Amino acid sequence: MYKKYFGLKENPFSIAPDPRYLYSTVKHQEALAHLLYGIRCDGGFVLLTGEVGTGKTTICRHLIGKIPENTDIALILNPSLTASELLATLCDELGIDYPDGCASSKILVDLINSHLLSVHARGRRTVLIIEEAQNLGADVLEQVRLLTNLETDRQKLLQIIMIGQPELRKTLSRQDMRQLDQRITARYHLEPLTRDETAAYVSHRLAVAGVSRNPFPGRTIDSLFMESGGIPRLINILCDRALLGAYVKEQKLVDKQTLLRASKEVFGKPEVSRNRVKMPWVAAGLVFTAAFILLVAFYPVLRPASEATRTGEPVTQDPREWPPGLSDRQSRDVAYQALFHLWKLPFREDSTDACADAAAYNIECMEALGTLDDLFLLNRPAVLKLYNSRGHDYYAALVSLQDRTVTLLQGSKTISMDRTEIERRWFGEYSILWRLPENYRDVILPGAEGPVVQWLSDRLSLAEGRTPEPLERPLYNEDIVNRIKKFQLSAGLVPDGIVGPRTVIQLDNFAGTGDPHLHNAGKVN
Repeated sequence: MYKKYFGLKENPFSIAPDPRYLYSTVKHQEALAHLLYGIRCDGGFVLLTGEVGTGKTTICRHLIGKIPENTDIALILNPSLTASELLATLCDELGIDYPDGCASSKILVDLINSHLLSVHARGRRTVLIIEEAQNLGADVLEQVRLLTNLETDRQKLLQIIMIGQPELRKTLSRQDMRQLDQRITARYHLEPLTRDETAAYVSHRLAVAGVSRNPFPGRTIDSLFMESGGIPRLINILCDRALLGAYVKEQKLVDKQTLLRASKEVFGKPEVSRNRVKMPWVAAGLVFTAAFILLVAFYPVLRPASEATRTGEPVTQDPREWPPGLSDRQSRDVAYQALFHLWKLPFREDSTDACADAAAYNIECMEALGTLDDLFLLNRPAVLKLYNSRGHDYYAALVSLQDRTVTLLQGSKTISMDRTEIERRWFGEYSILWRLPENYRDVILPGAEGPVVQWLSDRLSLAEGRTPEPLERPLYNEDIVNRIKKFQLSAGLVPDGIVGPRTVIQLDNFAGTGDPHLHNAGKVN
């Protein structure tokens, strides 16, 4: 649904184990190296374990593509079998004929041994791969061990790779499993991704799918890592759902709120992260201490921003020297403080999430990618992510956009310049505030009913230069849909009749709500 909107050739976050999407972290490279080493050894077992969704199956598929051509592979995906059923399944995989209804392990083992000797004589090797091996019972594991007794005078005839969840390691560490455990020639436990690996993983999958601009900014990646715990499968599920949410909301960037909403829909409990600290009181104390230190350190820098917003006195400054001694975090706080002041919203200098604070006043943040022309159409002040001459990123508040002139608040400085100067420092990331209509949930679709449709009709009438009238039945019917499409087309929006944040913002521009603008609002014909 969202592929065309984000410029994707295919779904980048499918949970199918496609080897093209394997992101080779150091962990994955080591896991693959262990498997390949084990295959090249003369017999024994190779063990790969990891939590659900860490990429074990994807690595297995990648391994199959690297196995030499003179190798026959038997792949068992469902090991919830008896010992004789496992042997029969192995025969099926290798194309070994056996009598119908045969339940004799001895007959099946003899047939397997004969087959392995035959293929060995032709210079071929045989590898058995068992996925979900934590489901193997003790008697089945013992039968698997006995399969490694099939050998010539010089080497084993069957190489076995077992792939399973962490409990498989616990099973093999038992005293009664020591004979099997001692035959493992290579083993590797696959850990979840780190935060940086999570960011790289997302970028890699998007690149394979053909995206040119990553719609997941850094703050969203932080939340993604916390919610997923670095588990690739959970990352895929969350990213897929978050992209759909951004598409519905007409956002080119997936903001933190959209990601957390996706987490709520996927996991059901937004307050429970996949990777929570196990000692909440200790964690809370550390956060409080850090916040206090930041407040003390940044207070002298943050305070002048509100004064600059009030005075608005222009200051001449060389843009190449931005920002004037501010760190990334400081510049973001200062920029949001200026934006909140324009909206007449209180700004908490100790806040860790300004957008969450705005939500208490029925105001939402929209983080997106775009151009100055896009912002001119939206006609709202914005926080821009910029880059200085040293390549370091920082933030500034865009407070005015008039023809060719751009006005920014950076710290306590008001800076005006030609738009071409800002375009050299800005790659399109911005955040704006917008006011939620009453009873609004993500989007207004044709067929909607209730107060939100009355709001929609009233705003649309104002944009058309008409006096709003109460609807006999507040229904988003075909007539209003056609009027919205006409409005969207005239406002430079996709005329699809779906009322997302951009359409809401454009409608509010004609309502006289007192919300701040970048330039004078006018009627859209």
